[in-house]
This record gives sequence, C-alpha cells and structure tokens, in this order.
Amino acid sequence: MSNLAAPTRLPRTHYPWLDRLLTPARPRVGDLMHLCEENYARLRRLAPDLPRWRGDYRSSGADGMDLHLEVIEQSRYTSLLRLTYFFPHGDGLAHRLPQADPDALLRAYHDARQVEILDLRQTALPLHKHYRSPALEAKWRANLFLAKWLAYCLRSGHHFDPEA
Repeated sequence: MSNLAAPTRLPRTHYPWLDRLLTPARPRVGDLMHLCEENYARLRRLAPDLPRWRGDYRSSGADGMDLHLEVIEQSRYTSLLRLTYFFPHGDGLAHRLPQADPDALLRAYHDARQVEILDLRQTALPLHKHYRSPALEAKWRANLFLAKWLAYCLRSGHHFDPEA
C-alpha cells in the first residue's frame, strides 16, 4: 500500500485554456475554431462593449504596464483592432515612437463570436512573421500566443472602460 496521493488537477478557472489544446499532436481546424472562440470571449471580458467603440483606449493593470487598444474600424458584424503594450527602446537613443510588443492586429467577428489574428509582431516566442505552410499550425501557434496573452491581461486586472 502506498501513501502517495493521486496527483491533483488544477481547476479550469486557474488554468484558463484546456489541457488538450495546449500541445495537440497536430491541430485540427475545429481546435483552431474553438481557440478563436475562447479568445473572443477573453477579448470581450477586456472590452465588453467593443462593437460600439471607436478610437484609442488604455487599461492600467496590476502588472504596471498600460495595455493599449485601438479600434481601427467598425462594421455591422466585425471590428478591426490593434492590441499592444508600448515599451521604451532599449538602445539608449531617442525615438519618436515607443516599441510595440506584442503588437497584434485582430479582427473580431461578433456574429460568429471569434477573433482572428491578421498580424502578430512579438519577441517573446519564436513565431514566424508570416504564416507559412502548413498554415494551420502557424495560425494555431499565433492564436495560442494570443490566448495566453489575453489570459495574462485578465489576471493582471486589465479592463477597458471608455468612461475612464
């Protein structure tokens, strides 16, 4: 008889994405669609009235960094937006604009309740700049990065409020 207890599993509220989605042997289209739905739900928690917003918004979270949301375009069923942090350049030179990292261009499909990454620039993970064959796996990696980033932003207390 062993005194070892069975390993306990963390509750889903602590670990915001499904274990099976973290490292699929080969992602399927259905897995990607599910991840895009989860990302949309997270995005709407950050920006609850997103379909009605236009312009620039800022959120200050417990992480000490301001998260920036730019709503570039609105249509009946979609929003085109940019989500980013801005950092000072580390080279000691004067720059006109701060460095955006990560910098994600997203299209939110409100009728389908999904968000798609149109462009992602970041330095934390080795992702390809452009989607290459196989496109599904590259899109999976980019959307998984977005899922982790959005979950981090929510845990850090970020929330966009147009009245603030």
